[in-house]
Amino acid sequence: MATPSLQLPTEVESLSAQEVVAFCLREFPGRVSLACSFQKEESVLLDLLFALEPGARVFAIDTHYLFPETYELWREVERRYDTKIEVFEGPRVEDRLWETKPDLYLAIAKVEPLTRALLDLDCWITGVRRDQSPTRADAPKLAWDEAHELWKANPLADWSDEDCWAYIRERGLPYNALHDRGYASIGDTHSTIPGAGREGRWAGTGRTECGLHTSGDAA
Repeated sequence: MATPSLQLPTEVESLSAQEVVAFCLREFPGRVSLACSFQKEESVLLDLLFALEPGARVFAIDTHYLFPETYELWREVERRYDTKIEVFEGPRVEDRLWETKPDLYLAIAKVEPLTRALLDLDCWITGVRRDQSPTRADAPKLAWDEAHELWKANPLADWSDEDCWAYIRERGLPYNALHDRGYASIGDTHSTIPGAGREGRWAGTGRTECGLHTSGDAA
């Protein structure tokens, strides 16, 4: 497994998204994967990734409660890039566990599958952007992920919503149809409503995170 001793480029924060992805592919051949949640950020990253490495690895966490539009985009991505996305999932949970025991639900449906997804990787790539929420404001483009003990790349850390949409329009990329209906951030059907940024995620609960990109809790 990779260690924190990797020599990062001194100008890593000034690298473009494409350059960050290229660095990861070069430094972690076969052991880097994109965590795909089928949102606009992943539409951009999938295009960058497969342009550089047609056989690149991509994984997704299937909670069994994703939107139909998300599953449709999933199929479209596999057709477009002639790839097979690695699937990680937990067991089906009892109905409404996300309301009665939300931390348990997230641990079963998201956190544990992510842990398995990362086991044979030295680096993972995500669509985290600094302007998505206060909890992500300091996200680096590439750094050691203490919580999961591997490197984590956020190539779009300094991108805005408009940057993503400009790239998608320019390239004619497929994207999740829910974005056209006011969903800026898309998760499970039972915990996502339309809203800007991440305000539509876990609305009314005080949460903005599900535990995949934060350490120490499942908020």
